[in-house]
Amino acid sequence: MSPLVFIVWMCNVVVDTGGQLAFKAAAAHGDEGGEMGHWRAMARRPWLWLGIILFCAEFVLWLVFLSLVPLSEGILLGSLNIVAVLLGGRIIFNERLNGQCLLGIFLIAAGVAIVGLA
Repeated sequence: MSPLVFIVWMCNVVVDTGGQLAFKAAAAHGDEGGEMGHWRAMARRPWLWLGIILFCAEFVLWLVFLSLVPLSEGILLGSLNIVAVLLGGRIIFNERLNGQCLLGIFLIAAGVAIVGLA
């Protein structure tokens, strides 16, 4: 894997994870005046807009990444985002990770390592 591919890949992981966590932060606040009130309040939260910006950036990074690697490799390497989001949710939102999640993290990380080394 070339340094450029690695840098684009890691930027994609960071930006995608940041977007997912920003959306979670925007949605995590309590209900404010019924269902529509909740959506209006969420639209005023900066976390929602940060998530949208990060997802737009992730879209561009993903296209760049896929232009540099075969799709079969790219989609497997992209699964590292799942691990990053799970760990970010644990660290930032104190979400629980059960044994199945931990096993999944291990298997995904092992698969990504195998593909990355190939």
